[in-house]
Amino acid sequence: MNGIKKSALFAAFVSTICMTAHAEVVKVGVAGPLTGGQSNFGKDDERGVRLAVEDLNRKPIVINGQPVKFEVVSEDDAADPKTGVSVAQKLVDSGVKAVIGHYNSGVTIPASSIYNNAHVPMITGAASNPAITQQNFPYIFRLAANDNVMGARMAEYAAKVLHARRVAVIDDRTAYGSGVADVFVATAKKNGLEVVGREYSNDKATDFNAILTHIKAQRPDAIFYGGYYAQAASIGRQSKQLGLEVPVLGGDGICSVDMPKLAAGALDGRGYCAQGGSPLASLQGGSEFATRYEKQFGVKNDIYSPAFYSATMVIAQAMKAANSTDPEKFVPLLKQMQFATLVGKVSFDKTGEWIDAPVTVYQVTGNDLNPIR
Repeated sequence: MNGIKKSALFAAFVSTICMTAHAEVVKVGVAGPLTGGQSNFGKDDERGVRLAVEDLNRKPIVINGQPVKFEVVSEDDAADPKTGVSVAQKLVDSGVKAVIGHYNSGVTIPASSIYNNAHVPMITGAASNPAITQQNFPYIFRLAANDNVMGARMAEYAAKVLHARRVAVIDDRTAYGSGVADVFVATAKKNGLEVVGREYSNDKATDFNAILTHIKAQRPDAIFYGGYYAQAASIGRQSKQLGLEVPVLGGDGICSVDMPKLAAGALDGRGYCAQGGSPLASLQGGSEFATRYEKQFGVKNDIYSPAFYSATMVIAQAMKAANSTDPEKFVPLLKQMQFATLVGKVSFDKTGEWIDAPVTVYQVTGNDLNPIR
């Protein structure tokens, strides 16, 4: 190597060191249930954000002539609304420029006020209650399908594909569970289904025998559960024990890769759920994401990490387009631009909803969730 080449390489090396030393650090918050019964989802969401930040820091974007280094600030909201509000304030006080989360609708709704008042954008890749965006907060966005879409899709599926005529409904009284169940009931009636009963539980229940015994007497053709995957698995096991082996349907809250395993085979062929987005394997870069995720974390990705990854990338793209990390300058672009992401093309309407959010129906087959529609 001649002296000129050595000098050029050395200059490039020094330039890189200088850029790194003078990089602007941008904190990105992520919040969700990292402990408790829904920690599987919370950890999956956080991992999606971490993978995105790794990619962003590998090839830093430049804003106002300076490279930007992204830093993850993660908080556990324990799926609890009061904790979620405290976490939201903590993230705002830490100086985050954006928050990716929360997971639960019941947590996201009160937390969203904290972020909006502080002018910190929040994009949830999971929380689906329509009330989140109906508040018309300018700093709140959803990169997921809402309950109006998913609850309706499952009711139509029950009527038109499963040819059910009588359905029973259980909900866990959370903002998510009640919301998606309400939409299912309304759409079921529009499609000529008879709702033979609606039962109530909670998001920590394990014993559904009394509820299912009562439902069995109503002779339903299917059961819809508005709630989360651990309880859906219990309903699957206990309904089979009672000889009530009808289809069990739900929204994205039950659509976890762990749900079939927890059901121990009891929902094989009769468990159905709706998930916002298209199957990961069908998306450009989806297989690579899944492989990288499993290699890095030792487990398969769950349903929301691709959306949380994409939401992080959307924030970075908006910053780059605005040439600013100031939310006052880049947030308006979130409703003006179309973004190319892992989950496909993303654009938001004036309320912060993902325009034309896709929805996929999955069926439990063995220990897997297979996309079928």
